[in-house]
Amino acid sequence: MDASQKNIELPELIPVLPIRNTVLFPNTAVPLIVGRTKSIKTVRQAQKMGDLLLVITQKDPSKEKPQVEDLFSVGVVCLISKITHLEKESLQIVANGLFRFQITELVEQEGYLAAKGFQLPDITSTHTERVEAIATEIRQLGKTILTLSGAPGADALIKLLNQIEDPAQVADLGCTFIHLNTASKQKLLEISDLEERLNTLLSEMIREKEKVMLQNEIQNKMMDRLSKDQREQLLREQLKTISEELGDETKTTDGTAKKIEEAGFPDDVLKIALEELKRLNSIPKASPEHHVIRTYLDWLLAVPWSKNSGTPSEAIDLKKAREILEAEHFGIEKVKKRILQFLAVTKLKKDMKGPILCLAGPPGVGKTSIAQSMAKALGRNFVRISFGGVRDEAEIRGHRRTYIGAMPGRIIQAMKRAQVKDPLILLDEIDKLGNDFRGDPSSALLEVLDPEQNHTFVDHYLDVPYDLSSAFFVTTANMVETIPPALRDRLEIIEMSSYSKLEKMEIAKRHLIPKVIADHGISSNTLSITDEALGHLIEAYTREAGVRSLTRSLAHICRGAAEQLAGENPPLQIRVTPNDVETILGPQKLFPEVVETEVKPGIVTGLAWTAVGGEILQIEVARMEGKGGLILTGQLGDVMKESAQIALSLLRSQLGKSADFKFDQSDFHIHVPAGAIPKDGPSAGTSIFLALASLIQNKSVKSQLALTGEITLRGNVLPVGGIKEKVIAAHRAGVTTVLLPEKNVGDLKDVSDEVKSCMTFHLIGDIAQVLNLSGLEGFGFVPKAIPVSAPGQDARPPLAN
Repeated sequence: MDASQKNIELPELIPVLPIRNTVLFPNTAVPLIVGRTKSIKTVRQAQKMGDLLLVITQKDPSKEKPQVEDLFSVGVVCLISKITHLEKESLQIVANGLFRFQITELVEQEGYLAAKGFQLPDITSTHTERVEAIATEIRQLGKTILTLSGAPGADALIKLLNQIEDPAQVADLGCTFIHLNTASKQKLLEISDLEERLNTLLSEMIREKEKVMLQNEIQNKMMDRLSKDQREQLLREQLKTISEELGDETKTTDGTAKKIEEAGFPDDVLKIALEELKRLNSIPKASPEHHVIRTYLDWLLAVPWSKNSGTPSEAIDLKKAREILEAEHFGIEKVKKRILQFLAVTKLKKDMKGPILCLAGPPGVGKTSIAQSMAKALGRNFVRISFGGVRDEAEIRGHRRTYIGAMPGRIIQAMKRAQVKDPLILLDEIDKLGNDFRGDPSSALLEVLDPEQNHTFVDHYLDVPYDLSSAFFVTTANMVETIPPALRDRLEIIEMSSYSKLEKMEIAKRHLIPKVIADHGISSNTLSITDEALGHLIEAYTREAGVRSLTRSLAHICRGAAEQLAGENPPLQIRVTPNDVETILGPQKLFPEVVETEVKPGIVTGLAWTAVGGEILQIEVARMEGKGGLILTGQLGDVMKESAQIALSLLRSQLGKSADFKFDQSDFHIHVPAGAIPKDGPSAGTSIFLALASLIQNKSVKSQLALTGEITLRGNVLPVGGIKEKVIAAHRAGVTTVLLPEKNVGDLKDVSDEVKSCMTFHLIGDIAQVLNLSGLEGFGFVPKAIPVSAPGQDARPPLAN
């Protein structure tokens, strides 16, 4: 094969040296490290052939043993000018690129690769002046790039560029010092047309120049910033030394020191604040620690330390407080009386450390609004904190400053929002606190709600004692039972029971309707709702203890009225009747609970309490042939199942030896509809007992009678809770006679006269009285001795009407 341009005679098969991550160009000398066994054999073979070899780039640099298909088809024939032996049997060679070579065939020899092919000559166009101009531009760009980059050996390359005149050599040299990926450099190598190669290289060098200039600009900015920070740090160190010599401290320019002096910090907090300020002044602003300290000082200054609401305890106006409570809340006299008593004690004893009030009751009965009224009566700022779903102790105590994004807990955040140290803080939904691996929030609240401890409450973020004793805490809950015992022990529970129909109507007329009408932009003279429509709305569309659903339904009616008023022919006045309610809200959704009109043995009406008010329970009992078993259905809880077992055991103990009824030959099935609703509690014991007794005697109990109470194996009736709600439910269902445990007589005071006037109440102390008042006799139960206040007069008469 002839290579006359270089005066070199090429062998028929030239050894091939694969290289990785670089491309060798003609007219350049490049040092190469040869370490692979096959590559070393290639160099040894080249020495036998006049130090000639073909350098080709691998397509995939990760392959240690490249095959024929792993190599590009165009390489550079090189002359080895120097070989140096390195450690671990490696070689370093200096390869001088001679010319491009096109491979036509690759042949596997003994331990190395060899190639057949031909030289690729440079195709020169007739536009020599154009080629010279492009080469001159590349030469200038190359010198600029090398000068800006400051790469090692840049001066020697610039000198070489000045000496080269051949455009082909300029192109080959330019390809070596610009930063291109392997594929792009290989593309330049394979271009035979000189003008095309120069144009491609020129485009790449223009991009390279812009990139180098941008990198230099970024680097200069960083150096300027670094120099500025170093200068600031040096000046701060000098200023610190001067301040120490003068016995003075550096002052910030934003007035932080003055704010700290005027914040009213306690002495120990003031000392810590000044120390943190001193640290802040000695740290550069670019330091992350500077931001942490700055944020900490901002929080210290944002929390009120000495500012009060301006209303001292002795200035509490009980008359005004009573007027506020009466104006904003209808009914709930017991709750309002307890709040006024608390305010009276607060007025007499300034530093009172009394119990924390807990307003407990069903949703929508006005717990939050009562707390707002208390704040207004006390003249204090009101802040609400919701604890529903809180599971992390850090939500109460805050996060330590070592964590990124740390911040104080909800208590300190509430104090910041209040802007005074004596606000009324409502801890809402305290019964819904959770706990997990992050801690127990209820345990953290123990310190907050304990008057003996909360004057030194320590938030993890602030890490200084904060006095919470001036704050007035009120909590709310739906279920007292789910509040942790240790926390419940610190609370004074004020029960807020459900509203009756009359109470809801008064609340709607006094508060809800005017507010909802105003919220919808309707004049009170334009829209009116009749009492019949309001009563129908309460009974047929809302069944709840509070008034939230009622408020939503009233808003729905107002939207319907607004649609009419905004139409083409608006009416002058809209009067909502029961028919209009059904037109706007749709068909009746709820039907009143009524007692069974058809009486049968084994069916008794019981009373139950739920979180949304009272309910009636239709206890059903069936008897089958069996072996004395008991079947319970209706999603009954464990306590209710035990009540059913006690009732059956009580009857068996009394009638077990009777020849008239064989318990060992009968099974009883007790069912309490509705089956989809879970039920539990001991208050259904009397009603289950009466249903069993009715079935055994095959006598019906009148449907207008309902009862509640827990029973014992001795036949005694024990008191239960939720009497007001149960009585209201009985009244709603049409019950006229109610049997209540005698020890619940005091609870009837909470029932409105409207309800009591329609019903008859009997107090029961044992099962014998239950049977007598229900018309069932013959079981042999002996009533308890009844104490008398005078001869012949029952000291415990039934409460008629």
